[in-house]
Formats: sequence, structure tokens, C-alpha cells
Amino acid sequence: MLAQNTLNSVRTRVSSTYVLAALIVLAVGLQAPLVRVVGSSARWQTAVTVFAGVFVQAVPFLALGVLVSGAIAAFVSPAVLRRVLPRNESAAIGVAGLAGMALPGCECGVVPVARRLTEQGAPGSVALAFMLSAPAINPVVLIATAVAFPGEPGMVAARFTGSLATAVVMGLIWSRIGRPAWLLPGGRHDHCAVGRNRWEVFTEAARHDLLQASAFLVLGAATAAALHVLVPPAWYEHLAGRMVLAVVVLAVLAIALALCSEADAFVAASMSALPLLPRLVFLVVGPAVDVKLFAMQAGAFGRSFALRFAPLTFVVAVVCGTIAGYVLLGGAR
Repeated sequence: MLAQNTLNSVRTRVSSTYVLAALIVLAVGLQAPLVRVVGSSARWQTAVTVFAGVFVQAVPFLALGVLVSGAIAAFVSPAVLRRVLPRNESAAIGVAGLAGMALPGCECGVVPVARRLTEQGAPGSVALAFMLSAPAINPVVLIATAVAFPGEPGMVAARFTGSLATAVVMGLIWSRIGRPAWLLPGGRHDHCAVGRNRWEVFTEAARHDLLQASAFLVLGAATAAALHVLVPPAWYEHLAGRMVLAVVVLAVLAIALALCSEADAFVAASMSALPLLPRLVFLVVGPAVDVKLFAMQAGAFGRSFALRFAPLTFVVAVVCGTIAGYVLLGGAR
């Protein structure tokens, strides 16, 4: 019994947070040997430079987003949103979409909030509009986009417009075609509301979001490095000359990478050989639909909902992102 208790205590102390910290320390310690190993290869030097650049630029915004998300999980109740929503469903969809600016959060916090809104009687269309807007148009994401694309203020305006339009249009479409039976809340999957008091909720939510988002940031930075090293320049030239193909390829890439919205702008900015329009679509599609979101939505609302919602969201996000890019970026460039 004593041995079992000791083992459980060790498991409690050695959490995933400590594992992440240990990996970061190990990476810093091995930085010099790694540089010596890859120093003889220009391609590897490029890959390391791109990876480090994307990661280092994104980390401050990722950390800020994690803190904001944790604070919202601890101090903001879905009942607050429910009380301020207009009775008219169409007007409520617009308000819920704009509420994403005031209540930023990552997918970890937003999907459970959307589920709780439906449980408190909010129309499903309103909850879904908020779920799509909050990770995409909050101030942290917009500031990160401005930093990632200096000298291109149109990217910030186009991302905001395309993402908000996606949320509102999806809400309006769902209000017309959606059925209550398609939006059945599942069991509790609210990983961001663990704890007995607000401080515990805050720390657990921040820890969970940090670990999840950091893993996808590493994947995104590694992908950006690989795209620079492994993909021949002729492929980028081929995509750059075929705008429709470039838009489709980057939209699908956004689904596969499942990046955190606080960091995806730096990955998009690293694809400098491609025009701005497909990179904008990448930024609009990512926070709206990806493999991680599909899994979370299926867990919160049921698989039948996710199978209907995700493909429709993908089409709407691509269309809204493309239109916003044409209008606010000065055409296909």
C-alpha cells in the first residue's frame, strides 16, 4: 500500500508541465551541439533558422493567449453571454460573432463555452457563431497577425473580416437548416474547468492550453522549416501562378496542421514565396475547422453534428476568406 501511494504521488508530481519544461531545458542545452552538427549543411541551417524564427516569434503571443484563455475559463460564465444576447436570433448571431473580440480564447475554452450556451437555452446558431469567432478575431490573434505581416495592414483587416463573416454566415445558415437533434450535447469534456476554485480553474486551464498549443506550435514550426528545405522552389512558383490551386492547398494544410490561432500567422508569414491571398485563406480556415477542432466538436456535440458542420464550415471559410482577400488586399496577390 505504501509503495502504491508513493507511486501515485510521483505520478502526481511528474505532470506533463514538468515534462514540457524538461524538454525545453534539454533543447536549450543541446542547441550548441545541434548547430555544430548542422553547420556543414546550408539546407539544415535554413531549416533551423526558420524553425527558431517561427517558434520564438510566436511564443510571446501564445503565452498571452494562454493567460487570457485561463482567465476567461475562471472568471467568465456563459450565463454572462446569455444575458446580453438579443432575443432576435439573427441579431443575436451578430452579437455573438462580435463577442469573440471581447472574450478571446483558444478552441480548448471556446468549444465547452459554446456547449454550455446551448445547455442554457441559447440557439445553436448563436453558440456556433461565437465558437467560430472567438479564436479568430480576438485582439491577441490580430496583434500577432500584424507583427507577423509588417507593412501589410490589409492582412489584419482581411483576417478579421473573413473570420467574422465565416462565423456570422455559418450562424445564419445553421439557423435555417440546423435541427436541434443535430446538436445534442455529449458528456462533460470541459477540460478547461477543472478545479475547486477560480485560481485552480485558471491554472489548470492555462496549463492545459499551453501544453496543447505548444505541441501544435512545434508541429507548425517544423512544417514551416520542412516546406523551406524539402519543397523545391519550382513548386512554390507553380502554386503562385495558379491562385485557385494555392488557395485549396493552403486551406487543406490549415486543416491538417491544426495550429493555435495565436501562432498560425507566423507560420503563414514564413511561406513568403506564396501570394498573400492563399495565406489569408490559411489563416481564416485554421481557427474555424481543423482535425483537432473536429475531434473536440464531435466530443462536445456528437459525431453526426461534426460530420455536418465541419465540411460546411470549410466551404464557407474558404469563400469568405477569398472574398475578404480580394476586397481588402487589392485583388489576388
